[in-house]
Amino acid sequence: MTPSPRPPQPDENPAGIDLPLDPLPGHSSRGRLERILRRGEFAVTTELNPPDSADPEDVYERAKVFDGWVDAINAVDASGANCHMSSVGICALLTRMGYAPVYQISCRDRNRIAIQGDVLGAAAMGVANMLCLTGDGVQAGDQPGAKPVFDLDCMSLLETVRTMRDEQKFLSGRKLTTPPAVFLGAAINPFAPPYEFRPHRLAKKIAAGAQFVQSQYCFDVPMFREYMRRVNDLGLTEQCYVLCGVGPLASAKTARWIRANVPGIHIPDAVIARLEGAADQKKEGKQIAIDIINEVKEIEGVSGIHVMAYRQEEFVAEIVHESGVLKGRRPWRREPRADDAMVAERLDHILHDSPTETPQAIVSQAAT
Repeated sequence: MTPSPRPPQPDENPAGIDLPLDPLPGHSSRGRLERILRRGEFAVTTELNPPDSADPEDVYERAKVFDGWVDAINAVDASGANCHMSSVGICALLTRMGYAPVYQISCRDRNRIAIQGDVLGAAAMGVANMLCLTGDGVQAGDQPGAKPVFDLDCMSLLETVRTMRDEQKFLSGRKLTTPPAVFLGAAINPFAPPYEFRPHRLAKKIAAGAQFVQSQYCFDVPMFREYMRRVNDLGLTEQCYVLCGVGPLASAKTARWIRANVPGIHIPDAVIARLEGAADQKKEGKQIAIDIINEVKEIEGVSGIHVMAYRQEEFVAEIVHESGVLKGRRPWRREPRADDAMVAERLDHILHDSPTETPQAIVSQAAT
């Protein structure tokens, strides 16, 4: 898409990192991801794999490894039909700390009533980006006896959220007092047959409301290049931002298992052979991801990358840095606040030097 002029406004609200940015003309959200894409900068997004925990620190520990390297973090919604902390819960935690989450919404587990309510709740918490997915079938997960819902699919979900945002109404026709200001996304898979249909499916998603898309893992650059050629010929990159999915493979054994067991992921024999021939397969898997980034970033119409590193999240910063894809740009990171050290010192003094004080007194002093 054609970039708009660089806005004078900063990508952080000076009144607080958890507060929304000022609205910009032509933007549907107040989020950083949309700003970065619209001004023509190459965007980097990633995924936070949700914990099996109710401890918010488990989310923050996982998010910290991305600080300063990514523009937005996808909150995964029970991928593979396995239950974890909810994506809307993760988004609530991330927005509280100033991160830019992408709220993944799967149609598998909730009907249209629940989904529309969650969209409003997420938007109210400051979530600016939403990715609409149909979702894996329950038979893929560890609770195959669960009842699938699929009241909507990715297309009708896109249309639903777009209707809420642009027409300020629920699917029932009832009016919203304040619509959700969100940047709408979807997933694409250029590597699944029928290949010639994939660009046209993207066109359908754009017509339904998609403004950005993230692709399935790319391990076959020539196939992705051909897909993008067709997408460009249809003029779709003038209407939607395309982020190419990339990620490291831990070993040749892992690659073979993924290829055999995960639908929609295409891994060529040449990639597996390269891993098998490496002395350090994990290191080689990371290098393959870097090499793929360096190829796809030059393809016309590619606006960014989506780095997926399941159980290898510590590699995301290295992959982004070594690929040079940011060209010196530094994405947002949570900086220590001026009063952080003062508050920590005060609490340490209260907890360690005043052990006889009551809990009520400790809370009162910490608040002063």
